Amino acid sequence: VFCFQLYLRRVREAVVSTQSTGVPAPRGTGLVSAPIPKKLLAMAGFEDCYTCATGQTATLGNFAKATFAAIAATYSYLTPDMWSPTVFTNSPYQEFTDYLAKPFVKQPKKEVKY
Repeated sequence: VFCFQLYLRRVREAVVSTQSTGVPAPRGTGLVSAPIPKKLLAMAGFEDCYTCATGQTATLGNFAKATFAAIAATYSYLTPDMWSPTVFTNSPYQEFTDYLAKPFVKQPKKEVKY
């Protein structure tokens, strides 16, 4: 179940003449909404959410479309469970610790004849 409270503060989407807004609610509140958005939010897996709509909400097609657009906007966030795994490599200090731990011995210079 997608946790609405953790990743989103507020979503507002407008379609044609209807504007739908979803706001996270305290856990255990449930879906506080009109019947159409309540069905859509339940199908999307939301558990606790306040909704508010303005405009021509009597037009059920636009009302449902605006709610669907608001739900779709929540999935544009990249949540930690969607991150690709990161492969960490050793830093050069960790990789070459054996070499760096050896005492430095200065080599005598060889004479070069021209």
